[in-house]
Amino acid sequence: MGYWCLVVAAWLLAWLSVQRLAALRLASPDAQRLVNLALPVLFGAWLLILWEIVVRGFCVPTILLPPPSMIASRIASSVPTLWADFQQTFLKAAIAGYVIGCGSGFLAAIIVDRVPFLRKGLLPIGNLVAALPVVGIAPIMVMWFGSYWESKAAVVVIMTFFPMLVNTVAGLAASGAMERDLMRTYGSSYGQTLLKLRLPAAMPFIFNALKINSTLALIGAIVAEFFGSPIVGMGFRISAEVGRMNVDMVWAEIFVAALAGSLSYGLITLVERAVTFWHPSYRS
Repeated sequence: MGYWCLVVAAWLLAWLSVQRLAALRLASPDAQRLVNLALPVLFGAWLLILWEIVVRGFCVPTILLPPPSMIASRIASSVPTLWADFQQTFLKAAIAGYVIGCGSGFLAAIIVDRVPFLRKGLLPIGNLVAALPVVGIAPIMVMWFGSYWESKAAVVVIMTFFPMLVNTVAGLAASGAMERDLMRTYGSSYGQTLLKLRLPAAMPFIFNALKINSTLALIGAIVAEFFGSPIVGMGFRISAEVGRMNVDMVWAEIFVAALAGSLSYGLITLVERAVTFWHPSYRS
């Protein structure tokens, strides 16, 4: 009982320290930025410590939930395998499908904006296709494109195309009527109005779709590998190691996927800050 009281006291102390840091306001912007970066690191570290304590304290079977130390050991001993799976799933299938899906969705949005009747015909179909489950699409794509990374990229294209299409169409309509009237008063063509007014106004919507698709792409590629894959890939590894009861390897793959998704999301956010610095949400 005394041990668990110490654990609870340590967790409450950590919670209080994080809360105090979150409320701290420093005069130096660099120091404040360091504090803001330290907050999630500190909170995440305490979550891992609590996870380790609870799993070992209650003798939870590792097949149900391995401790973080066991997962870290598996990651350290399986770096070549994890890297090969990461290359197959993320660097090939996810990125290829992401680029093709987002790019084609953006171009389709420009065409839909230019041809108004397509908005009433294509967007409802887009909403219908976006609602299709990936577990139903993936086997069909494997039959069409084979079991290599091309079929997984096709699944990612389908998952990322319509979020980009819908967000870009909404963003192109976000510019104000007064600004559009001013451009017409200056005699601007459709292309000039699109490049100098409507696309800049649509950038927050476009980056919102890019951030959503950055996570959808990795999820789609991993799930698609459950339905046919060569003997490499994150989805294949998860499916195979679950059958062998190697749960620590499954968690290692989950960690790599989460890390890759978080880093790609953060990179897109940094680019968004540089491009849409004028947006009210980024004004200090």
